[in-house]
Amino acid sequence: MWWQKRKAEPTARAITYYRHSAQDRQENSIPIQREQVRKFASEHGIEIVKEFADHGKSGLSTEGRDGFNEALRAVSDPNADFKYVLVLDVSRWGRFQDVDMSAYYRGYCKQHGKAVVYTSMGLEQGNDLFHAVRLSLEGYQAANYSRELSDKVFKGCVKIVQQGFHAGGKPPYGLQRLLLDEQRQPVQFLGPGQHKSIQNQRVTLAPGDESEVGVVRRVFRMFVSRRRSPEEIAGVLNADGITSPGGTQWTEAAVRAVLSNETYSGTMVYNKTSQKLQSPTRRNPKEAWVRTPDAFKGIVEKKTFLNAQKLLDAEHAERRRRYSEEGMLDELRTLLKERGIITQRLVAGRPSMASPVTYAKHFSSLDMAYQQLHADVLQETREVVRKQLQKKVGHLDEYDDYLILDETFSVKIQPAVPVPWGYREYWSFRPDSRLEVDITLGVPLSNSGKYEILGYLFFPRMLVANRGIRLSSASDGRLLLHGHRNLGVIERLLQ
Repeated sequence: MWWQKRKAEPTARAITYYRHSAQDRQENSIPIQREQVRKFASEHGIEIVKEFADHGKSGLSTEGRDGFNEALRAVSDPNADFKYVLVLDVSRWGRFQDVDMSAYYRGYCKQHGKAVVYTSMGLEQGNDLFHAVRLSLEGYQAANYSRELSDKVFKGCVKIVQQGFHAGGKPPYGLQRLLLDEQRQPVQFLGPGQHKSIQNQRVTLAPGDESEVGVVRRVFRMFVSRRRSPEEIAGVLNADGITSPGGTQWTEAAVRAVLSNETYSGTMVYNKTSQKLQSPTRRNPKEAWVRTPDAFKGIVEKKTFLNAQKLLDAEHAERRRRYSEEGMLDELRTLLKERGIITQRLVAGRPSMASPVTYAKHFSSLDMAYQQLHADVLQETREVVRKQLQKKVGHLDEYDDYLILDETFSVKIQPAVPVPWGYREYWSFRPDSRLEVDITLGVPLSNSGKYEILGYLFFPRMLVANRGIRLSSASDGRLLLHGHRNLGVIERLLQ
């Protein structure tokens, strides 16, 4: 009839986007969003041509949000015939921790001639400054909600663990989750994907598959009682056809993970790693762990677990010593004393030593590591040469580990003791490749026990490659090219 209000004829077309995550309340469900957005469209004469939705997806990023990404592709389609992207509110668009990201995706739509409209805020009227301010505020509140929710979840999990219960996640190999009722009595074991259905219920851990429990106990027994190394234990398990917790072959790292897992002794542990708001997972220091001892009956005796930790700590300390520069030089010194010579083959064949590659990583090369065995001699020689240079120049400045002569060029003094090689010997140098160093001044020393200076070798950075140089009495060509009996060449260079 004429007196009834007629529906407005559609004046614009739009697509819609809805999102609901597992943490959202029921009032944010997709059906409720759809109802409110459709009502808004009807009241404003907007025809909805297509709808997109993400079910159970976090709004912290666009990763995994297929509906959102499909909507963006529709926006960028040059044949798209719509004007708006309707979304219930800013939080449904996304809870981006960087609020600029929310604005970026709105700008992306605008760039393609489409406007994002939050129906809870209404259509923007011209250049409404208050609308822009409100957008920024809503974006901040959406991001802050996720931060506050994350903090509440973390504190809730900490409280649960402090009470001795499991805070969530997959149980360790050999253990399973056990559901407890409100009186903390066992209800049932929980399989993968199963969860408690009543808020007051709790979950603890209990021994799992008997074969897996047996493997865990066997690992501890071999390590603590039989003193087998993690590498040897992995080999034994693989030989017996036993798969690792990841379903693959056992490795040294997998064995160590079992041996260091305190949960096996009945201690509930939480916050060993952190991964908040889709940030990268990081390991937390032990002091940040939340631990509740004797939370449940473990599958490894506490005494056995503690003994394993002592052995692991001792092994770690030895490994740290072995791979420290001081420890590596001690091993090199011992090898030299025993064999009278140092070669890559001898180093590689000695189990107590780091590999030749590791020596090269720490000292540039095995030869340079050998030079460090005579660090005192090298330092004394540097001082002698520095004093000689002081007499040759008018002005000498020291920077870091090199010298500036008369503000003209820089020199790094690099003494070298002879390296034994069977019945012969050679001198090893590593010209400095830094732009700040113009010349590396090699100073070969005698092996008579007095370590006298035999001469000087000039290695200009522009003329030598970035690699080690070996010189012996047979290196006539290089000696003629680089060798000098004294430092008179310095005076000629400064003239």
